[in-house]
Amino acid sequence: MPAPEPVVTLLDVLGLSLIVGAPTLIGAALVYAPRWIAWIADTWADRRAPEPVPIAPPIQRLAADLRRLLRLHTELTVSAHLAMRAHRLWAVVAAIAVRAVEAARALGVPHREPDRPGELGRDELCALLESLSGAGLVLPAKVGPFTAGGRL
Repeated sequence: MPAPEPVVTLLDVLGLSLIVGAPTLIGAALVYAPRWIAWIADTWADRRAPEPVPIAPPIQRLAADLRRLLRLHTELTVSAHLAMRAHRLWAVVAAIAVRAVEAARALGVPHREPDRPGELGRDELCALLESLSGAGLVLPAKVGPFTAGGRL
């Protein structure tokens, strides 16, 4: 009698496939799982509404910057050497103008939007600072001409 032929069943084929393919599948899962998880997290985050982002610094910081710049302006007019004073004063006045416009936007005070930062004239800047002070922004007592001596 001849030896019986081995019969390969579907269950045997599936078991062999699992034994051969399991290490590859486990390795692929370890390599690609972080990418899949990151993709799922990004997709999930994109579905949520974005957090609101402020368009300008807080009004407290604007007011503190304006007070600091006005004090610096006063100190420069008194102490700076004549050759250095003009350039530094121009820079400080431009910085005051930029912060004053930002504060006016934040408080809703009507003002002219300059084409370039710091382009406001002396009279416009004085009027804007007085308007800001009138709107409740705490600035030094004399903001009109910027200094106690009345000079810009």
